[in-house]
Amino acid sequence: MAKEFASQGDLEPKKITFEKLAEGAYAYTAEGDPNSGVIIGDDGVMVIDTQATPVMARELIARVREVTDKPIKYVVLTHYHAVRVLGASAYGADHVIASRGTYELIQERGQQDYDSEVGRFPRLFQGVDSVPGLTWPTIVFDDRMTLWMGDRRVEIMHVGRGHTKGDTIVWLPEDKVLYSGDLVEYGATPYTGDAYLRDWPDTLGRLRELGPAKLVPGRGEALKTPETVESALSGTQAFLTDLYEGVKAARGQGKSLKEAYDEVYASMAPKYGDWVIFEHCMPFDVSRAYDESGEHPDPRIWTAERDREMWAALAGQ
Repeated sequence: MAKEFASQGDLEPKKITFEKLAEGAYAYTAEGDPNSGVIIGDDGVMVIDTQATPVMARELIARVREVTDKPIKYVVLTHYHAVRVLGASAYGADHVIASRGTYELIQERGQQDYDSEVGRFPRLFQGVDSVPGLTWPTIVFDDRMTLWMGDRRVEIMHVGRGHTKGDTIVWLPEDKVLYSGDLVEYGATPYTGDAYLRDWPDTLGRLRELGPAKLVPGRGEALKTPETVESALSGTQAFLTDLYEGVKAARGQGKSLKEAYDEVYASMAPKYGDWVIFEHCMPFDVSRAYDESGEHPDPRIWTAERDREMWAALAGQ
C-alpha cells in the first residue's frame, strides 16, 4: 500500500496570531499554516486570502471584530488555490478581487484543485461541507488596480508569474507593508506544483524593488523589519534556485523523475528539511521542476488521481 500524504497525518492544531503591523494593517498567522491579511480603511475592511472554508473563516472574522465593527467590503485572492479562497462566502463582502490569471485558473482547474487539495491536507479544510462551491471574483484586473478605502490607498498588483500565473500582491505604499501571498514564504517550504520556476526569482526581485519594511508571507510569521523581509525574499529565492537547477541538471543527465527526486531531496534536506511542510511539498516541487525543465512550460493540472500516482511513485517507495 502506498504511503499516505505527509500532510494527512498532520492533525495538530496551530496557534493563531493576530498582530498589528501598522495603523489598520494586520497579519493573521498560524505557525506555518496559510496566512491572511486584514486592512481597515475609513469605511470598511479588506481581507486578503480567506482561509479554506467558511467555518475556518469565522475565527478570522472574530479577530477582525476585536478591532473594528466596520463592514468587510473586499476580499482579495492572492491566487486560486483552494486553501486560500474557499472561505470567501463567510465574509459577505461586496467584492471579490482577483487577477486575470487567477480568474483563468479558476475556470480551467478550480474544481480539480478543490478536490486534490482537500485530499492532500484535510486539517486545513475544517468544515469543508460549509463550502458552497468555487469562489468567483466580481472584479478582475490585468496588471494593477488602485483601491481607495476612504483616504487609504491600497495597490493591488500582479507583478509577474511565480507560485502561479496569477499571483497578486497587496501593497500599502505609505506604510511600506506588503502582503505577498505564497510568492514569499518564511520558514515554510514553497509549494511549486503550479509554478513558473524560471520566472519566480525575477518576480521576487520586483517585490524587493518596492522596498517593503514589513511583509506578510503566504506561510510563516509576519516580518516586521527590512532585515527579516530580505531574509524571507532571499530564502525563498535560494530554495527555488536550488530546486530548479538541481532537477534540471538531473534531467539533463538522463535521470528519471524518481532518480531526480531522490538526488535533489538528499541535497536540499540538510538546508531546508526543517521548514514547514518540506516532506509534503517536495514530491510536487520536484515533479513541477522536472516538467518545466522538459516539455511542459505550463503547469499540468493536478487531479486527485494524479496526486496519488505521483505520491506513490516518489514518496511512497
